[in-house]
Amino acid sequence: MPALPTLSASAAAFAALLASASAPTQVEPYGSIWTNPKRSVQVHVHRCGQALCGTIVWADDKAKADARKGGTDPLISTQLFLGFVPDGKSVWRGKVFVPDMRSTFSGTITMVDAQTLRAQGCLVGRVLCRSQVWTRVGTAPS
Repeated sequence: MPALPTLSASAAAFAALLASASAPTQVEPYGSIWTNPKRSVQVHVHRCGQALCGTIVWADDKAKADARKGGTDPLISTQLFLGFVPDGKSVWRGKVFVPDMRSTFSGTITMVDAQTLRAQGCLVGRVLCRSQVWTRVGTAPS
């Protein structure tokens, strides 16, 4: 099976470094802008009906080029997080789109604290997973 790409390549399915071990708190990510560990992509996390979604609002040139090579162009305005619904305290489950692979995987978002979330993408069920710690960088304009 192929390995998940790194996030800098595409906002990469929430793939790479393991997250903090602290227990999640009752915090919600809605209405904020979040960035991946390499700060190559920023995503606006917002409500989409009863679910949580995330749309790419900024990406560096390398992330845009990697996505373009994989068939996703433009990268900006691409929905990265799709239909995440609550699954416990500060945990959501849904789908993650990986632009440079043009593929969608199952995923989870877990709030670690008000400024940090752990995003995880899995190739099959809850196995072959990779995760990253994302950081809140601001609030989306109203």
